[in-house]
Amino acid sequence: MLIMFSFGTVALVIFIIALVFVIKTINVVPQQHAWVVERLGKYHATLAPGLNIVVPFIDRIAYKHSLKEIPLDVPPQVCITRDNTQLQVDGILYFQVTDAMRASYGSSNFITAITQLAQTTLRSVIGKMELDKTFEERDHINTTIVNAIDESAANWGVKVLRYEIKDLTPPAEILHAMQRQITAEREKRALIAASEGRRQEAINIASGEREAAIARSEGEKQAAINRAQGEATAIVALADASATALRQVGDAIRSPGGADAVNLRVAEEYVHAFGNLAKTNNSIIVPADLGNMSGLIASALQIVKAER
Repeated sequence: MLIMFSFGTVALVIFIIALVFVIKTINVVPQQHAWVVERLGKYHATLAPGLNIVVPFIDRIAYKHSLKEIPLDVPPQVCITRDNTQLQVDGILYFQVTDAMRASYGSSNFITAITQLAQTTLRSVIGKMELDKTFEERDHINTTIVNAIDESAANWGVKVLRYEIKDLTPPAEILHAMQRQITAEREKRALIAASEGRRQEAINIASGEREAAIARSEGEKQAAINRAQGEATAIVALADASATALRQVGDAIRSPGGADAVNLRVAEEYVHAFGNLAKTNNSIIVPADLGNMSGLIASALQIVKAER
């Protein structure tokens, strides 16, 4: 009975030892991970993702690294600009482990090393720039920090991908001064825009008045031409009518009985004119020889004959 119990105990111990050997021997590495194996305290190999076999109790997994891109929040710090202005800068750094062996043995803590290097490089870059430039050249700051860190991080098996400034915070007094400057600049642009508007308005009004004056003068010129042409046409028509009337009168005089008609017409006009002259004046005009009325008429007829 004792022998059977002892045999069962030994079998159980052997099974447990075998199970431990299997667990220690077989290692499954996840995707985008790298495990560093040390053999008897010395670097031996880097296990790739998948199933890997190691020697139990001789090999051990010393370090486990993720090969994914890792964001690292760089603590905010106060930097001094070139024009002696304090500026609190907060940023974030993105890096990736590319060499698991160097990441394990290149630095005791590569994350702390990267963080410290990012802060010192940032202070150096900000110290070479004036305050206004720091807000305008964020891309330049980010690129400079990445290039400076990446060169040193290569020895640690780390690739620095990019650095982004999250916030730039100057002192409250500087913020107020910047706000006043922005307000003044906007007011200046508003005044310039208003003056440009008034200037353009004056130009438009002057141009409109000039075009209107030209149009009016052109209209007056055309109207004068039209009036002159109308008056000339009227004069020609009147002259033609007078000439026609005179020709008709002459033809009538030369016709049989025309001279007698003219004599009678002249006598009537003389008598009529003399009568009107006597009515329109306070004094009555009396010919010197009332009995010689026929003589006056005869004189008028002689004038008509002379005209003929």
